[in-house]
Amino acid sequence: MRKPDLELIQLTKRYGDTVAVDAIDLKIEAGSYCCLLGPSGCGKTSTLRMIAGHETVSGGDVVFGPANITDLPPAKRGTAMMFQSYALFPHLSCIDNVAFSLKMKGVDRAARRARAAEMLDLVAMAPYGERLPAQLSGGQQQRVALARALITEPQIVLLDEPLSALDPFLRTRMRVELKALQRRLGIIFVHVTHSQDEAMALADLAVIMKDGRIEQAGSPRELFNAPRTAFVAKFIGGHNVLQGPAGAFAVRADRLRLGRAAASPSAGPGLAAVVRSVEYQGTFVQLTLDGGAGSEITATLDEPTFDATPFQPGDPVAVSWSEADVHRLASAA
Repeated sequence: MRKPDLELIQLTKRYGDTVAVDAIDLKIEAGSYCCLLGPSGCGKTSTLRMIAGHETVSGGDVVFGPANITDLPPAKRGTAMMFQSYALFPHLSCIDNVAFSLKMKGVDRAARRARAAEMLDLVAMAPYGERLPAQLSGGQQQRVALARALITEPQIVLLDEPLSALDPFLRTRMRVELKALQRRLGIIFVHVTHSQDEAMALADLAVIMKDGRIEQAGSPRELFNAPRTAFVAKFIGGHNVLQGPAGAFAVRADRLRLGRAAASPSAGPGLAAVVRSVEYQGTFVQLTLDGGAGSEITATLDEPTFDATPFQPGDPVAVSWSEADVHRLASAA
């Protein structure tokens, strides 16, 4: 039997006169990993908290399968939330932290600790069951918090920037583990992040929000290759938003061609610029260019291409691209 989808219908959140989430519509298919991303204040966390039942809904509905769960208390929704701070009880061992919700439901000690041990084993934390949170690393605390969320057997797991407190190496490792766990469980994960890399790595469905509205939703590949607006192109990264006679358009940074300004211009569209900075990134070299009138252009070149024609800050360059690499945008905003 197919598991249920999660659907937000005209979902709205107001705080006084401020509209934090503005009548959004979104369908998250069963078993998918959805990332809500956008700048601070875009409405992503308010959306997550309305799904969880931790914020009242000002308008619209939260529907899970055939059930409208908009007005249900958090414990009745089939959801579990993992907070950014992990919120572990400092005086309880890991196993008792994980078992806490079962204790509140009246499950006897032996049964709840046995179930908690299973959850700790699921997140590779079984050997640390008797330790206190203060005796764990950040990544280990995260695993315990995740085990605590999963012990209630939720059908939706909600994660509020769960990787933000980790160092870059551990963040990369943990997102691999999160995705693997979600696939193994086969349930919906909704993950709030401000990190484009995180969303690109994790999401089946990436939802970019701006000013309380959904700017664009789709697979990471779709968003990267076909951004609809200048905001999406800039936020998802890897694109230059330029202005032409027909309006705004985007060209990927890795599709730009750079030549010496004195050389013959390449066929196709282009512009003149000045190199502002050169950054070696291992597999590629990233150049920031001043396109004039305050415009900034980013170009990425593979090592052999850069080495064949190395540029330094202050060098004038001729920037060109193929018309086939131009992606028209709906707006320049």
